[in-house]
Amino acid sequence: MINKKGFDTAKYLAAQVKRIMERVDDFDKLYLEFGGKLRYDNHASRVLPGFEVDTKVQMLKKLGENIEIIHCISAKDIEGRKVRRDFGLTYEDQILKDITDLSELGLDVSAVVINRYSGEQVALRFKQRLENRSIRVYLGYELPDYLENVDMVVSDEGYGKSEHVPTEKPIVVVTAPGPGSGKMSFAMSQVYQDRKKGVMSGFAKFETFPIWDLPVEHPVNVAYEAATADLGDYNCVDPWHKDAYGEESTNYNRDVENFAIMLKIIEKMVPEGDPMTEIRSPTDMGVNMAKQGIIDDAVVQQASRDEIVRRHYMYKREFVEGITTYDTLDRMEKIMARVGVKPEDRKVAMAANEAMETSKFDETKGLNGVYTGAAIELRSDTPLILTGKRSAILHSESAALLNVVKYLAGIPDEIDVLSPIIIESISTLKTKLGLLDVSLDVKEVLDALAVSAVFNPNAAECLDALSKLRNCEMHSTHLMDAGCEKPLKELGLNITTDAKLPIVSNN
Repeated sequence: MINKKGFDTAKYLAAQVKRIMERVDDFDKLYLEFGGKLRYDNHASRVLPGFEVDTKVQMLKKLGENIEIIHCISAKDIEGRKVRRDFGLTYEDQILKDITDLSELGLDVSAVVINRYSGEQVALRFKQRLENRSIRVYLGYELPDYLENVDMVVSDEGYGKSEHVPTEKPIVVVTAPGPGSGKMSFAMSQVYQDRKKGVMSGFAKFETFPIWDLPVEHPVNVAYEAATADLGDYNCVDPWHKDAYGEESTNYNRDVENFAIMLKIIEKMVPEGDPMTEIRSPTDMGVNMAKQGIIDDAVVQQASRDEIVRRHYMYKREFVEGITTYDTLDRMEKIMARVGVKPEDRKVAMAANEAMETSKFDETKGLNGVYTGAAIELRSDTPLILTGKRSAILHSESAALLNVVKYLAGIPDEIDVLSPIIIESISTLKTKLGLLDVSLDVKEVLDALAVSAVFNPNAAECLDALSKLRNCEMHSTHLMDAGCEKPLKELGLNITTDAKLPIVSNN
């Protein structure tokens, strides 16, 4: 696991803020479409070691009094109960979390826009839910033939039909819980209506990936393809940019495919000589300066390859769970081949499987020979992986976690840090509840550690060591239950799994 810095957040922020302000100077108001995660950009932090997960929030704070934030969500996603992977929240619950999180950081959300609305009652209920919290809510209506009928789109029956959101600041950040939320259509609707009111508004896209001034096949850009393999997105040379400037730049298929329509919309919306007419390619719409923060390309390339392998395991799990399709797995196989990686390159996964092979559950304890393995790789200059096996007392993830925190706290392996009385009490309770599996999952281990720490200094040292697990790698051989997976994610571990059912020995 890489423990070197390949990206300088401060250097990047200086270049990024400067570029945005240059674009703002062209207009009375700039609608800035934000792609990706606003607060917790874990993908960027993994492929660009040194990129801080709250880099975008830092950027917004540097823009200071110039910004206001608007959240978009699609009525179709509300109706479909779409869920975001990282927190496991529906899009509407994610918006509520984002509003709370940003408010705590001194960044208030000005309004929420429900896009693609066509009478969905669940969308109206969400609207009421927001308004009950004193949050302004506006509706953006579904536009039939959006990508074909430009005359309708750029009219009072198209962009002019959606409810206009009054804004006060020169930069309006337009964000969303995920793709397909209608950010661009909202921004263009605002530009259309602002222009009719005499306000010279403009539009720009802020997308960290793909990085436009890195080659299409650079691993960091290929890692973006891996992150969206289930959507079928792919990187390509921006043909519009090459025709306009004779230079190659990297973009992705949806922006390139839709740009002909966007160009017609711009031409119809603004007069000749307007700053928006200088947008001659999808790349021109962007204000992205991520390359300026890369200080060690070799580190970034390796981190991106590691992320591609992680994505392989993620999609493999989703396939087992029926969330994604074989096409996604096939696409990932081709993506891995392009950067020369394979599943076996994830060392922590190989270690977890080795642990499983040497682990058999004691059949006298009543679980019929179930055995599993887990492993955690620590962030260090020299590779160090510690494993855990299933036992009568602990799940394999719990064993791996205890082994790691004891190592970090400098506590010898033979010293127990959990009180036997507490372990027995938890196991007895699970038996009384009729549970066959009485071994402790991760949540129960953490609870037991917290109680033991009251009278056991070693347990207290282990609790203190938990913060060192953030961004460490972890792998399990099997599908984990919520009692293991949820707290491990909260600790900040990068978790993958073989997504197998726990193996049962017939011996």
